[in-house]
Amino acid sequence: MDEILRVTDLKKYYPGRAGVIKAVDGVNFSIAKGTTFGLVGESGCGKSTTGRMILRLGGSLTGGQVLFQGQDVYALNPKQLRTLRPKMQIVFQDPFSSLSPRMTVGEIIGEAVREHHLVPKKEVANYVGHIMDICGLDSYHKNRYPHEFSGGQRQRIGIARALALQPEFILCDEPVSALDVSVQAQIVNLLQDLQAQYRLTYLFISHDLSVVEHICHEIAVMYLGKIVEQGATRQVYDNPLHPYTQALLSAIPIPDPTKKTSRILLQGSLPSPADPPSGCPFHARCPHRMDICPKEVPTLREIEPGHFCACHFVEVQDTPLYFP
Repeated sequence: MDEILRVTDLKKYYPGRAGVIKAVDGVNFSIAKGTTFGLVGESGCGKSTTGRMILRLGGSLTGGQVLFQGQDVYALNPKQLRTLRPKMQIVFQDPFSSLSPRMTVGEIIGEAVREHHLVPKKEVANYVGHIMDICGLDSYHKNRYPHEFSGGQRQRIGIARALALQPEFILCDEPVSALDVSVQAQIVNLLQDLQAQYRLTYLFISHDLSVVEHICHEIAVMYLGKIVEQGATRQVYDNPLHPYTQALLSAIPIPDPTKKTSRILLQGSLPSPADPPSGCPFHARCPHRMDICPKEVPTLREIEPGHFCACHFVEVQDTPLYFP
């Protein structure tokens, strides 16, 4: 499949009182057109920062490169960037604060359509109505304000706003985390239907591994600004290699009271990115810590075809560590 996005050695550091905060520290991945790439991990691991840096929404890069359809996003001048903007859109996490309370739904969806002259002015209203229909919104919703809608409906408005610009790539920044479980399923199904219909490409950021398993073709697990495991979704779920990935998967509830699971409890808390541990960033919480772990940073190696892991312990094992 054609590659639409490539991220190479992406770094984003922020100055802090306690030192330099390494929010994203050397991230690499690529996304094939028409697929969904999942980025998962605990809060504070750098998922959302990675997404916003891809869209050039977080200032300048500390290091690395973002290529969209072969173009360096950070090398574009303002005119070129304006041309690129409609192709790369975002659906925000919070459907309550991401919509202007002073604008009607029709104005919210149509604002950027008018700004980028995607359709003639006289056709904007009909175009907005068409997009709303695709996203499961009724035409009479056009003149209502965001506070008149439920959380799921607001997220549909956010999706419609992104879809109206006819994008090729959409960053979904935890788009269902603020919604009820039943509504989450509806939004995920909508995203999948839109992807099939328009061959959209998603970067799906989430901490909910059960949702990620349902929608993503490939996933990467982040910890403290770094990717520690990456592979096809089934590879990672069926044979998680990194101890951190195993702990995350063991926390997924199973809707079967007769089936027992072994929950892996991690010791300690997520270290500060302003003062990361030496060597492997996970070694202080890892149950399989070895002498080399605090001394040397593990590289992301291909353990099996298409399945990558950054762990010293995995490199010396002949069998999987996790038995579901």
